[in-house]
Amino acid sequence: MLKGNFFRGLGYLGEGFRLIRQPGLRLFVIIPLVINILLFGLLFFFMGELFAGLIAAAMAWLPDWAWLQALDWLFWILYGAVIVLMLAYGFVIVANLIGSPFYGYLAELTEKHLTGQEVNTDDSWAAIIKDIPRALWREVQKILYYLPRAIGLIPVVNLVAAVLWFLFNSWMMALQYVDYPADNHKVSFPVLRRLLGDTRLSAFGFGLPVALAAMVPVLNLVVVPAAVCGATAYWVRENGATRT
Repeated sequence: MLKGNFFRGLGYLGEGFRLIRQPGLRLFVIIPLVINILLFGLLFFFMGELFAGLIAAAMAWLPDWAWLQALDWLFWILYGAVIVLMLAYGFVIVANLIGSPFYGYLAELTEKHLTGQEVNTDDSWAAIIKDIPRALWREVQKILYYLPRAIGLIPVVNLVAAVLWFLFNSWMMALQYVDYPADNHKVSFPVLRRLLGDTRLSAFGFGLPVALAAMVPVLNLVVVPAAVCGATAYWVRENGATRT
C-alpha cells in the first residue's frame, strides 16, 4: 500500500517559492539563476545562428519560386518548437549540473532556517567550492538512473505510456531535488530511493507540480531553486535527519 500524503506533498513547492524570498537564501538563488540565464541565452543565440544557416542552405536547394521561398517562416516556427522542447526537457538536467554546488548549499541553509538554526553564510564560497566534485558526481548518478528508464518508455507510444512517462518524471523530480538535503546528510542515492519509496504518495505530490512547472518557459528558470527549498522542507518533515 502506498504511504505518505499526496496533498501534503503538493504544498511543498509553494513553500519553496516562499522560502527563496528569505534574505539569507536569496544570494544562492540569484547566482545560479543568472548563470543559467546567461548560458541558455548564449546557447539559443548560437543555435539561432546555426539554424539560420541551415534555413538559407535549404532555401537555396529548393526551386526559386516566390511562394516557396516565402515559406521560410515555417522553419522558424520549427525552431521555436525545438527551443520550447529543449526548455521543457533539457533545461532541468543542465541547470542542475551547473547549479548543483549552489543547490546543495542552498538546501543546507534552508534546513537550518526550517529547524531554527542560525543561517550563517560566512564560509559559503569555501563550502561551495569544496563540494563541487561530490555535487557533480551526484548529478551524474541521477542522470544514469534517469536515462535508461526514460529511453525505455520511448518506443511505447500510447496513452498508457504518456501517463507512465509523466508519473515517472514526477517521481524523478522528487528524487532529483530531495537528493540535495539527503546528500548533505551523507545519505546514499540508493538509500534515498528507498526513503522516498516509503512516502511515495508525498513524493508524487511534490514532484507533480515541479514536473509541470519545468515544462513552462521562464517559469522553469525559477522553479529549480524553489524546488530545492521545497524538497528540503519535504526532507525535514517527511524523512528527516533521524532516519539517516
